[in-house]
Amino acid sequence: MITKIENMKRYILLSILLFFVFTPSVNAQNMATLFSGMPDEYVPHLESAWRKDLIDLYNTGKTASLKNTMEGTSTLLKLTENYMLLQSTERSTIEMKLLPLINNTNIICVVTTVNAPVADSRIAFFTTEWKPLASDELFTPVTADWYLKEDVDKTTDAYKDIISRLDIELIQYNLNPDNLTLTATYTTPLYLNKEDREKLTPYIKETPRLFTWESSRFK
Repeated sequence: MITKIENMKRYILLSILLFFVFTPSVNAQNMATLFSGMPDEYVPHLESAWRKDLIDLYNTGKTASLKNTMEGTSTLLKLTENYMLLQSTERSTIEMKLLPLINNTNIICVVTTVNAPVADSRIAFFTTEWKPLASDELFTPVTADWYLKEDVDKTTDAYKDIISRLDIELIQYNLNPDNLTLTATYTTPLYLNKEDREKLTPYIKETPRLFTWESSRFK
């Protein structure tokens, strides 16, 4: 019964997504067009005209860098038909990826990462018309507990002491430009001093969490 209910919820979600996402315009699903038409509220320091200039510079093979309104520099590092990486400020990046649904429709995944000084990311989803989508059924963020090894002795004083120092949860997400995967790296250890990082290492998994986009969700 639970499986049937979950499948019905997924079907309803996919139907809603397709209703909002579908558009007869092929160009609207090109990353360059989407980036230049991105609402200014999502990149307030880099207005649309400047984004178009960055795209033109990138396409001509020149260094795609411009001064932004924060008196810093924004650089378009990579742009393909379905992926973009922007060094938006000296301490932040914006990644965008087109994720396919069915019937040749897509949604946009936007990953914003801030290094202050340790990298931490936020993920948002939009239609190709830049209408926000609820992320609950599209993606479940990884938690810090996932990165703790299961086979360690969690009753020791050493374990309890070092784990108590992890009083903040920092995770960096990265979209893969070449496939439909999302990598989640636990960056909280980088927030610790060198001595504490060494004490923590035996209890932390070495590999990041890898998500794969399947039909309508990162799994």
